[in-house]
Amino acid sequence: MFVCICNAVTDREIKETVAAGAMTIGDLQAQLGVATCCGCCSELAASFLTASTVQSVSTGINVQS
Repeated sequence: MFVCICNAVTDREIKETVAAGAMTIGDLQAQLGVATCCGCCSELAASFLTASTVQSVSTGINVQS
């Protein structure tokens, strides 16, 4: 599914970027261009960061900031 229409960024690309170490919306902006045009996707893009953190904690993976 497309999350950022302006830059044609999909949920899969965001998930892969988060899995590769992106930890902030700024990381996603720098690497994918998400939330750099109209900004309508910023909340949804940020939710992938939150979901990743919650999943890591629930599976026992230590996430360092």
